[in-house]
Amino acid sequence: MEMIMQKSVTAKVVAPTASASAARPAKAVAARASKALGRSTFMGAKAVAPKATKAVRATKAVTTCEGRPWTLPEKAIDADTLECINSIRFLAIDAVEKANSGHPGLPMGCAPMTFVLFNEYMKFNPKNPYWFNRDRFVLSAGHGCMLHYSMLHLTGFESVKKEDLSTFRQWESVMPGHPENFVTPGIEVTTGPLGQGIANAVGLAVAEKHLAGVYNKPDSTVVDHYTYVIMGDGCNMEGISSEAASLAGHWGLGKLIAFYDDNSISIDGHTDISFTEDVMARYEAMNWHTIHVEDGNTDLDALRKAIEDAKAVTDKPTLIKVSTLIGYGSPNKANSHAVHGAALGAAEVQATRDNLKWEYAPFEIPESVYKIMDKTEAGAKWEAEWEATVEEYCSKYPEEGKAFKAQISGELPEGWEDALPVFTPEDKGDATRNHSQTMLNKLAPVIDGLIGGSADLAPSNMTLMKMFGDFQKDTPAERNVRYGVREHAMGAVANALGLHNSGLISYCATFFIFTDYMRSAMRMAALSEIGTLFVMTHDSIGLGEDGPTHQPIEHLASFRAMPNMLMMRPGDGNETAGAYAVAVANRKRPTTMALSRQAMPNLPTTSIAGTKKGAYTVLESKGTPAVIIMGTGTELQYAYEAGQKLQAEGVDARVVSMPCWELFDEQDAEYQESVLPAGVKARVSIEAGSTFGWAKYAPNGFSIGVDTFGASAPAGKLYEHWGLTTDNVVAKAKEAVKTFA
Repeated sequence: MEMIMQKSVTAKVVAPTASASAARPAKAVAARASKALGRSTFMGAKAVAPKATKAVRATKAVTTCEGRPWTLPEKAIDADTLECINSIRFLAIDAVEKANSGHPGLPMGCAPMTFVLFNEYMKFNPKNPYWFNRDRFVLSAGHGCMLHYSMLHLTGFESVKKEDLSTFRQWESVMPGHPENFVTPGIEVTTGPLGQGIANAVGLAVAEKHLAGVYNKPDSTVVDHYTYVIMGDGCNMEGISSEAASLAGHWGLGKLIAFYDDNSISIDGHTDISFTEDVMARYEAMNWHTIHVEDGNTDLDALRKAIEDAKAVTDKPTLIKVSTLIGYGSPNKANSHAVHGAALGAAEVQATRDNLKWEYAPFEIPESVYKIMDKTEAGAKWEAEWEATVEEYCSKYPEEGKAFKAQISGELPEGWEDALPVFTPEDKGDATRNHSQTMLNKLAPVIDGLIGGSADLAPSNMTLMKMFGDFQKDTPAERNVRYGVREHAMGAVANALGLHNSGLISYCATFFIFTDYMRSAMRMAALSEIGTLFVMTHDSIGLGEDGPTHQPIEHLASFRAMPNMLMMRPGDGNETAGAYAVAVANRKRPTTMALSRQAMPNLPTTSIAGTKKGAYTVLESKGTPAVIIMGTGTELQYAYEAGQKLQAEGVDARVVSMPCWELFDEQDAEYQESVLPAGVKARVSIEAGSTFGWAKYAPNGFSIGVDTFGASAPAGKLYEHWGLTTDNVVAKAKEAVKTFA
């Protein structure tokens, strides 16, 4: 199908103004204006030149058109601005071509909106990427990351230097194939799985709204920044975007502005093969303000007006639908899936250079572009002005000022861990979900940045901080977050609260089984090196009558297999306190806590200190043990009781609690040997979940667990059926001893 070319229209290209070009020879100005004529008429518009130059008509090219027919006349763009926009495009084109891998189409289409946003509206300091009050930018369509890397380079960030531009997608490059916050300063969040970015953006906006609610005063504003995000059709197709957008509208996040790159192309072709809904109507129904920029290719004034209108609406987030041509400028691949996810190829790169009259070598950028786009001076000014505002705030409100500085420092308050309680066997046994609530309510008054909530399960997850109200549109200073039944968005929003890098410690909660709905967000937390607390209750078949749809089996094993995730399954009150001590202290590793519905006793030898080591002895043998019994969570009590019985019968048993395998594996060899001596072959493990993975510690097959789906019945009956009992542990231990006698 041939591309339907735009109707030929007359478009005047404006030459650089005197102020913009006074330092340049008149001949150079005229030459650049002439080049601009060709670059501004990609779709076939006829341009009328200024008198000093001749009219240039863009090369008419026929492409395979899969997207919308594009018939809008192009707008005039002055030569300086157009050179900046095309610099963005060609950095992306050249980097993808050099790597022979990547996605050039989105940067080529989104360059105009991104230029306007970064150059005219966003406030940031490229020489201090972590300045607190910077505007945040998220590229939710992370596959188009050369757009973001190009902007970092052109605006003056030191994280992407000129020599880095040719290393896209290469080993140890600062420009990985999708944006990674832990690799490239200036990247706020890691994106790639579509929809995660818009959900992260919601979380960043929540952080701003919450901290503004806590610290701002009528006469002094220290928290005041916007969150901008570019998302695509794929992001809008993913369910997480609807979950997150629903929350954003409910919370009235007026400083969240999302640009929807409406280019009508996905990997499979035209989006109308699978995506025909009215996206703007959907967002309007979720209480968003919506704007449509019909020509995102050349109508820069419409883009400016859209941003200004969005900022004028303070009680709703704004979706700006920007219709663009994917791969703008490519004569034979624009407006098709061919430009979405592959290098253009040498011939098409040259054709695009010719079509847009780009006469520079790969990765060559005119010095004039850097002069326009570099934000070093402006950024330093913005940060200095904010610093002065903070000092004035501190003089007026010394206590709040001290708290604000402490909050955004990211440092935990001295002695915070002392707030965690210690339990003895005399204390009433309880479910670890209830112990978890105790920990949250002990820590909440001590750690001002602790914020979080549940996916509509607070009474079951036990996650309310009782001294605080709900974070809502009109009560943003409160700290209990009501996520509703939106597990996936909850995880991404919770991650972004931490990724805001303002000292917030974020937790979120649901039933352990429903991590299936939010696993991608949990994996992104681990990958992004952010210490989100995932508080997961109803951790096994022990939840009983709800049956196998709600009973986790493989979940412990799956999170233990996840890099950089701490999987904690505490066995009583002390170990739950230890789990929180570990989770709060680990700001670059997320922690998943598997917590019980059913109660268990507090053992006499459990401890916070032992829990921090991942595994430790809770019942010691008299000498070298004849058998080692290992347990976690609710089954630790059965391991302990079995050890006592065996010792009473003359079998020298040791019992080891293993609340966190990852922490134990990080201990030195001497400690590991002291807990699990290599010479002791008789070992038994017990855990109400899959036995997968236990062979690492009990290599000879004596593992008691659940390797099928569960069933609907009282917990006691289920435990008996699967042998999760003291007597079965004793029997298995004796069998193991006999085997290795």
